[in-house]
Amino acid sequence: MTELVQLNFPENYQIRLKQAQDKLYIFCLIRKNWMIYTPEEWVRQHVLKFLMDDLGYSSSAIALEVPIPINGMRKRADIVVYQQEKPLIMVECKATNVPISQATFDQIARYNIVLGSQFLMVTNGLNHFYCVMNFEEKRYHFLKELPRK
Repeated sequence: MTELVQLNFPENYQIRLKQAQDKLYIFCLIRKNWMIYTPEEWVRQHVLKFLMDDLGYSSSAIALEVPIPINGMRKRADIVVYQQEKPLIMVECKATNVPISQATFDQIARYNIVLGSQFLMVTNGLNHFYCVMNFEEKRYHFLKELPRK
């Protein structure tokens, strides 16, 4: 069985897992479906619990793998929280063994040029970074936490 890494979130979330045909599956709270377990999906499901349980966002306001056209290529935002049909928070999830680097912030900033989300979150499940956008200066500023619903 795959070793599940303890992630750095306010509480120990109950994430549903099952073993079938020698594969581990994780239940997606938004897709309402069993997905093949990956370290990134482990982080994504914890972030979803954090957004819904701790910050109060509704599952109906959250979309996964939102397509973003960049330079003729189709990229995807891992998680987008909408408020009044506008992107409020965009989240980039990485596996725990992927360090958060400047390249990670460059990636989410490129995506956000198209998406226009007010807040950004970058996480590998162990380290979380929150930012608010300043669109006039074309910069982001770090925050201690994301806004609650």
